[in-house]
Amino acid sequence: MKSLINKYFKILGEINDAINVSKSIEDLLHQVIKTITDGVNVKYATVWFKDKNDVLHPYYSLCPIDISEKKFNVGEGIVGTVFEGQKSNMVIDFKNNPIDEISTLYNGIDIVSYIAAPIENKSGVIGVIEFINDSNMFNEEESSILEMITTIAAMKIDDNELYQQSWDDKEKLISIKGVTKSFKNGEFTTQVLKGINLDIYKGEFVVLLGESGCGKSTLLNIIGGMDNLDDGTVLFDGQELSKATDNQLTEYRRDYIGFIFQSYNLMPNLNVKENLDLISELVKNPLDSLEALDLVGLKEKASNYPWQLSGGQQQRVSIARALVKNPTLILADEPTAALDYETSIEVLSVLEQVYKKGSTLIMVTHNEEISKMANRVIKIRGGKVHEIKINRYPAKATDLVW
Repeated sequence: MKSLINKYFKILGEINDAINVSKSIEDLLHQVIKTITDGVNVKYATVWFKDKNDVLHPYYSLCPIDISEKKFNVGEGIVGTVFEGQKSNMVIDFKNNPIDEISTLYNGIDIVSYIAAPIENKSGVIGVIEFINDSNMFNEEESSILEMITTIAAMKIDDNELYQQSWDDKEKLISIKGVTKSFKNGEFTTQVLKGINLDIYKGEFVVLLGESGCGKSTLLNIIGGMDNLDDGTVLFDGQELSKATDNQLTEYRRDYIGFIFQSYNLMPNLNVKENLDLISELVKNPLDSLEALDLVGLKEKASNYPWQLSGGQQQRVSIARALVKNPTLILADEPTAALDYETSIEVLSVLEQVYKKGSTLIMVTHNEEISKMANRVIKIRGGKVHEIKINRYPAKATDLVW
């Protein structure tokens, strides 16, 4: 009992510290889950919230399976019945007492023990947290801590007048299932992607976050049709890319994708406008080059050559070059890595305007501060999806500090 109390108060203290920087229910519970997984025997977790139509959606998921599009009606399924019944559902020995819908939802995770606890405050039950262990069974101490911490978190939501934003359903643009990728170097083979499962939705800003070598740039290259996968499938707007020919991939890159790289890759012997005109001549429905330059605030630099521009200005030209294609999807690979802080904020402010006009943007970065701008943050670790966080309050570029 003493160990339970000590562990409980330790976690509670860490949660109180997290509350000081939390601006929303989602942000608070993200901190709670991270604290719990560090202090209790929990491997995976998902936070579900109800929308105005009594449908529960996953707002934060710490697991290698992308369940962003899944949902439960209130009163239906384990999550729905926990919500409506205001009572936890616990399966200590999941292997001998499996729940088919949970096994299907988390297909690919070897579930050993499972707990679903309601998130309840003075206005009633507002959500559910699922806790999953894939190695050992939860014990009674751990189960008690998880239920108590969930209750405390809900009370803190009331105390700090945090509130939840409404859910917006979006149409799926990209579906990635079981994608693997290896690279050979002589006799050695390195597996970079080890079974990526992920969906991207139209009009959202997604950040792929992770350490160098975790596979995020490789994944971006596969999405952009610049690299082939070993196994799995990639669907773009319903069309399968994983079996496309070289000519089909060329057409895909030309007609649908705008690329922004860490290196600007501008033609040094062409002025700014000519760099954009070169691209516009290759696509079906280009944006006017001067209009694209105006969007990034460089219309007056149209006749300048790349060597006459600063690094930040050259990166903004590369953004304009991506925009001139009128792309369905914009891919940005570490676009600020070579820039200083002030110039980075300048470039990120331009990208902020771009996706707010309706473009779908996927950015690779290792900078966690930049990820605060995104609608969703996909953390990659060891070649797999490790964590998915939904930002209901994306930060402005000018609010970022590092």
